[in-house]
Parts: sequence; C-alpha cells; structure tokens
Amino acid sequence: MQIWVIEDEKPAAARLVRMLKEIEPGIDIRFILHSVQVSISHFLEEEPPQLLFMDIELTDGLSFQIFDQIQIPCPIIFTTAYDDYWQQALKHYGLDYLLKPVKKEELIRAFEKYHRLQNHFIGSLERFIAQYQKPVEERYRKRILTKLGNEYVSLTVEEIAYFFAEQKMVCLITNDGRKYLMDQSLSDLENEFDPEHFYRLNRKYLVHRKAISRVKAWGRGKLLIDLFPDPGDDVSVSQELAGKFKAWLDN
Repeated sequence: MQIWVIEDEKPAAARLVRMLKEIEPGIDIRFILHSVQVSISHFLEEEPPQLLFMDIELTDGLSFQIFDQIQIPCPIIFTTAYDDYWQQALKHYGLDYLLKPVKKEELIRAFEKYHRLQNHFIGSLERFIAQYQKPVEERYRKRILTKLGNEYVSLTVEEIAYFFAEQKMVCLITNDGRKYLMDQSLSDLENEFDPEHFYRLNRKYLVHRKAISRVKAWGRGKLLIDLFPDPGDDVSVSQELAGKFKAWLDN
C-alpha cells in the first residue's frame, strides 16, 4: 500500500510517518512533500498513491489550491491544526479530518474506515466484473460503420487514424486521409475502442497510437502532437494530462 504525506513541518511529518509505520508496518511512504507546487509536480509526473495524508496550511498556500490545478483520484486524510476547513476537506475526497497533534488511536480509526470502504468497493467491483466481463477480443469494436454522402462504408479499426470533433460534428479520418461523418460523440467512441490503441488527447481528438508521428514539449508543461494525416490544426495535450499521456505512450 503506497502512501504520500503532504506536510511542511518536518517534526510533524516525522511523527506522522512513525505512527503510520507502527499501525500499518507494510506500507510504503513513497513521498513526503512540503508545498503546493511540489505536490502538483509529483501528481503530474507520478502514479497517485492509494491513500494521501494532507496538511492544509503549507508554506506556499493552502493545500486546497492543489485541487484547482489537478484532480486527485485517491482518498485523503486531512491533518491540520485548524478546525475551520473541514467542510472544504469533505468536498475533496476527504475520508477523515484529524486535528494536530494527531493521536494514534485516531489514526487507527481512520485506517479502519479506509479499509472498510476499500473492502466494500473491491467486493462490488469483483461482483460487477464476474457478471459482465467479456474476453478482451469481444470487448471492443473491430469495425465501424461510417457515412460518405449517401453511401455507408464499413471500416476496420486498422484503417482509422483518428476521430475529431468540429462544430458539433464528429469526423473519422483514415490512414490515407479520407474523411467520414459519424453519428456518435467522441465520449461514446472512446468507450467502444480499445484504450491500448486509442487515446483521448483533449476534448476534440481521439487518436490511434499509429497516427502519432511526433510529440514535442510546448510551453508550461503542455505537449504538441503531430498527427498523420495532418489535421491542419495544433493538437495539444494539457499540462494536467501530459503525465498520463506519456505513460500511455510508454506502455
């Protein structure tokens, strides 16, 4: 179980880590982060932990500022010397709100709450998978029916370069540059095609891996993507999604 700690006071961080290891000896305290900006950088570059301990008042601002720039997809146990922020904490995956100095028995209860919720959702997920799981080859589309004028054309997945949304329309571009109108949204298409091969770069583009010809840094953490065939438009990945996109490319 991997845990991150966001805490700017070194004695408080050391005390918290010591108690955590006493309560859960097998945990991996991967990072101890001391500021809003450092925390944002780590979330953009690293896989998120299973559980996060977060102080609220940090050296460069309130930790809530992290949520203004990124989504944190894991439960959070807030640890703070102030009781003024509990309502905000509950809006941001707050699993518990512990006042400093944090007591060991309160940590134990927080972990018990985490494990109860974890067991509940894992059990529900396993039941769902057992009921609905299909073989990988049956789960995603292999062909798609498209329209060119009055003619309907059936294309294989291998013929698709990318989909893009333009003025409330969604178009399919083939490897040889042909363009077809679609009657589905990008979100629907994203769910129907294998995420190992297709990636949603932004709100306008869903692309096949083979259509990506070059990736370049593009100011303030963004990425500029060159596609083939050339869409004649700047295609970018935001700073918030750049880390996940690079991990997908590397997979």
